[in-house]
Amino acid sequence: MDKKLGLGALISLVIGSMVGAGVFSLPQNIAAHASAGAVALGWAITGIGMICLALVYQNLSMRRPDLDGGIFSYAKAGFGDFVGFNAAWGYWLCQLLANVSYAIVVFSALSYFFDTPDNVIFGDGNTPVAITLASLLIWSVHALVLRGIQVAALVNIVTTIAKMVPLIVFCVAILLAFNMQTFTLDFWGQGNGELGSVMDQVKSTMKVTLWVFIGIEGAVVVSARARHRKDVGRATVLALLGALALYVMVTLFSLGVMNQPQLAALKNPSTAMILEAVVGPWGAWLINIGLVISVMGALLSWTVLAAEVPYIAGKTGVFPAWFAKENKNGSPQVSLWCSTCLVQVFLIIIYFQNSTYLALVNIATSAALVPYVFSGAYGLKLALQGQTYENQPHQRKRDLLLALVATVYGCWLVYAAGVEYLLLVALLYSPGIFIYWKARQHHGLRRLNRLEQGMTAALLGCAVLAFYKVMDGTIPLH
Repeated sequence: MDKKLGLGALISLVIGSMVGAGVFSLPQNIAAHASAGAVALGWAITGIGMICLALVYQNLSMRRPDLDGGIFSYAKAGFGDFVGFNAAWGYWLCQLLANVSYAIVVFSALSYFFDTPDNVIFGDGNTPVAITLASLLIWSVHALVLRGIQVAALVNIVTTIAKMVPLIVFCVAILLAFNMQTFTLDFWGQGNGELGSVMDQVKSTMKVTLWVFIGIEGAVVVSARARHRKDVGRATVLALLGALALYVMVTLFSLGVMNQPQLAALKNPSTAMILEAVVGPWGAWLINIGLVISVMGALLSWTVLAAEVPYIAGKTGVFPAWFAKENKNGSPQVSLWCSTCLVQVFLIIIYFQNSTYLALVNIATSAALVPYVFSGAYGLKLALQGQTYENQPHQRKRDLLLALVATVYGCWLVYAAGVEYLLLVALLYSPGIFIYWKARQHHGLRRLNRLEQGMTAALLGCAVLAFYKVMDGTIPLH
């Protein structure tokens, strides 16, 4: 398809991917684990790490314009086919789980308007009615994306603007209601033994803060469809800075309206309860309507990304070649059909497992860690070896520092994720070994080398361990 996406469309795609359901529950999700001081410290670390990662993506998009798909192409170029495949597979899984979580949270939000104590229709988004309607929703978005990426991008611009209105109203309202005494009360959480040390609090917030930034690479993923290559990096950085400012305001200003224990006890979406306390019942209505619009926009953005990753992977030999087939509108139809069918399967599993939005968030976040780490590591490798810096040696030290911080930040997130979710990720990664084998057959490539065989054995071993732990209830899925 011709390159059609301009800077505005790319920014909307990135913001639409990042600003979904998570921001509406941020105050409670973070306050449940940390005090105001630890939250501020956590955002400082997250902000530095994500800004460095965004600048790494901007740098790589300009230094390696030949690599479409970005987040997994960088892993493949830097560390080989097997690592590149697993980065693509893991990122695709993250996108699919994100879409499942969005479909669930739409109807969880609608329960505010339709459920009563005597008649639960939507509940937490995993009732029979909610799952049925969620299925209709994902197939409707599927039909829209089949009409072309450009059509989906135009709709996404509209939903992105619509979702920002209630969030801006929320930020203005809590800024006006902000109380410094409330904000500084037990600033480091030492009066609440359940929170643990400041470092424990910071660590506990890391996965929550990462989740609301997943999607930062949206413009990089669709870089092949950008009108101008330089807009890819610009869109990534501008969208990140805007989202970071929004997230910091939503969380820190809320701690000046209610204290940490009060916020931690709220029902989600907590922003609705906070705005209701400040301006009255209409505040909760506004936030819940905004949440539904926001999540539908995010579902659209992530459906585009979930179709694009296997499509680019099929074109570059990472996935089997049939993933690269397009329809007459230029949409990656095979990739899109596979993605939507898998989301449908996950929705059915959610119903029988009674899983919740937060459980999906934790698994999806962990699945995204591997691609992020290898993206930063590839930027670090280029700077260390001096590749592509022959005509710009003065930029090498700057890019080396940025990539080092991004890589260390990614490794820290792997540590903060915890063993349980990493084992679940191994369980999800293991079926990809068959796809990798088929891809190599399709493209006439040799079998696994010894290193890849060792990595495969380790992955399968972790997957078996995870399966037994899920079966005996040691690792819950809800």
